[in-house]
Amino acid sequence: MSVLGVSLAPQIGQHLLRDEGEVIVDEVRRHWAAYVRPVLEFLLGLALLVGAAFIRTDVAWLPILLALAAWAHALWLAVGEYRDRFVITNMRVFRVYGVLTTRLATMPLTRILDITVEKPLHGRVLGFGHFVFESAAQKQGLREIRYVGRANERDLAIQRVVQQAGLRGRRFL
Repeated sequence: MSVLGVSLAPQIGQHLLRDEGEVIVDEVRRHWAAYVRPVLEFLLGLALLVGAAFIRTDVAWLPILLALAAWAHALWLAVGEYRDRFVITNMRVFRVYGVLTTRLATMPLTRILDITVEKPLHGRVLGFGHFVFESAAQKQGLREIRYVGRANERDLAIQRVVQQAGLRGRRFL
């Protein structure tokens, strides 16, 4: 997706440690359910615009202005959701997000102590979940990743990468 020839997608490749052999295992985009709020705000703006046609012309500017504000906010939210990417590599997990300012939160696989997959009722119905990472650090930029499609498969992918890297001890029977 691009606007005026400028790509809105974050450039994930520039954050990889290619010299160290880092490769992408999975790049997670937001589930479509994350776009429900921007769509509802867009529809609210549309309703305000239609409603402006049925009120006095001397005050019609107010709902038109509110509709434009709702559309601008909906666009801001949608672009923010689109640019939010969670990446699993063979060395770490990281998240690239932000609209005007690009932010990068990263965590080496060795620091991941626990991953909780939360699936609310609507998440189970629609096919998404939320990741909650526990690490040795108290504060981190990668604590919660919301609206992850196929969350169980992606959790297994992280566990598989951690196991293949030899970061967890093997089980003995």
